[in-house]
Amino acid sequence: MSAANTTPLLETRDLKKYFKTPRGLLHAVDGVSLTIPRGTTLGVVGESGCGKSTLGRTVLRLLEPTSGDILYNGESIVGKNAEEMREMRRKMQIIFQDPYASLNPRMNVSQLIAEPIRVCHTIRGEKAIDEKVQELMKTVGLAERLYKSYPHELDGGRRQRIGIARALALDPEFIVCDEPVSALDVSIQAQILNLMMDLQEERGLTYMFITHNLSVVKHISSQIAVMYLGQCVEWADVDEIFENPKHPYTQSLLAAIPVASVSERHREIETIQGEVTSPIDPKPGCRFAPRCSKATPACYEGTLTLRSVSERHSVACRLYE
Repeated sequence: MSAANTTPLLETRDLKKYFKTPRGLLHAVDGVSLTIPRGTTLGVVGESGCGKSTLGRTVLRLLEPTSGDILYNGESIVGKNAEEMREMRRKMQIIFQDPYASLNPRMNVSQLIAEPIRVCHTIRGEKAIDEKVQELMKTVGLAERLYKSYPHELDGGRRQRIGIARALALDPEFIVCDEPVSALDVSIQAQILNLMMDLQEERGLTYMFITHNLSVVKHISSQIAVMYLGQCVEWADVDEIFENPKHPYTQSLLAAIPVASVSERHREIETIQGEVTSPIDPKPGCRFAPRCSKATPACYEGTLTLRSVSERHSVACRLYE
């Protein structure tokens, strides 16, 4: 196997993204180091406000990182200028959470899908562009009769298929999927997830799949990173996370999943107590400690980093030091 094949497609090193507020610095992403091997899916999970969407946008440099590094195929992209990033974004795309808000209501389906191609000039000539649009519509399961339809005439599932077609228009290698099914009905969610998995297999795509739904992330991911208040508190292969969660926060998230079983209908769902602490100028120590039933005085001191507990499992918790 060549060195190029063993290099992770995407890697972050101590990546940080802070926002200035009247009260201080908001630590949206705070020292996240992750790797995503080529052709795999990294699921990023956590409560609303944990920084997972900011992480996805920062990785693509839609938001400029405060510090840290982002490596794409072993090459840093942090120092690249606007023109160089324009070329990089042919390889790196995003599917947004709200398919309606991400689409121009004044453009029809064919115009929406053709827009990235026209902006990046990857295909010349109207006939060739039109053929590419029809090919993409077929790929994502959009009927030919919808060619001239507008977003407001379509349901959520079809709108999201347009978003996926736009992301595929430049033949990318890496796609950030920012909660792409959370706004859809359950039956439509399954269709979109299956479509994305089929596309990954056919095209060798690499995903960062951002979601708060653990059932969804289990279905599509190879590895899972659990985030809490801007930090990655646990990372492992998907089976390891579900069978052997280490961090108390991960354990609480998994315990809160409803079980579709008559025998467990009286099972009390475990909830996380307490309020989420402020991400503005956070205090030292574990940020989950104020809500953790296993917290000790040591949890409120120092800086925690991911530590390996097995070959494919890392956790940031004083219990495992």
